[in-house]
Amino acid sequence: MQAHKLPSSRGWAWLREGLQVWRKNPALITFAAFGYLLMLVLVSIFPFIGQLVASLIMPALSVGVLNACRAVDAGRKLGPDVLFSGFRSNLPALIAIGGIYLVGTLVVLMLVGLVDDGTLMEAMRGGQIDEASAADANFGFTLVVALTLSTPLMMAYWFAPVLAAWWNMPAPKAMFFSFYACLRNWRAFLAYSIGLLLFGAIVPGLIIGVMGLVSPSLATLASVPLPLVLVPVLFASFYANIRDVFGLPGDKASAALPPPTDFRNGA
Repeated sequence: MQAHKLPSSRGWAWLREGLQVWRKNPALITFAAFGYLLMLVLVSIFPFIGQLVASLIMPALSVGVLNACRAVDAGRKLGPDVLFSGFRSNLPALIAIGGIYLVGTLVVLMLVGLVDDGTLMEAMRGGQIDEASAADANFGFTLVVALTLSTPLMMAYWFAPVLAAWWNMPAPKAMFFSFYACLRNWRAFLAYSIGLLLFGAIVPGLIIGVMGLVSPSLATLASVPLPLVLVPVLFASFYANIRDVFGLPGDKASAALPPPTDFRNGA
């Protein structure tokens, strides 16, 4: 297993390939993607420990979604329980990855707090920001600092759960190789990020905006099903870039999935 160095054009292709994987079984991938989000929300509502537990189980749940994508890509049929299959694959390392990511996030927030006047923190808590605050130069500087500090952390996390689950790596090694793979493929990830912004936000926003000029009700109706496609396709594109950068364990030439007993027994 090695991290391949890919051209920037592959970043654009990940979105297209994610759509292709989703179209093979939209029901299962949509269920897994929204099940992942729902589980994190439900766990987070518990006071005191909810946010902590959600952070710790997030890698295992994400592996469940990727297992669903991998099964669909290989033509295998699995049930809804695939969402929890990550809990049977190197769970100690996955929990450790979640803990490291949580600590890293808290450190980033503390450092951002040194230059933030409270506007960014208010936005993260869901508060309203007036136009003057949003246009303030200090707010823009805070966003740049937050992005600069959080990017290395996200790079270390991006591939880490699947490296731990599919290649049985310990948490530190998985996060190191994840960071290295992202750094090695920064051009592809830059193109991928631009594609996400363009096709996940700008184009849908323009379409809904134009429809709103014709009929506000029509625009509202069009915006309701949009996340039902965008969210699972986004998760499927995560699988596509994993497959492209690292291949799949046990088979370098194809997207073969291990026998179903691997998910049940955590092999």
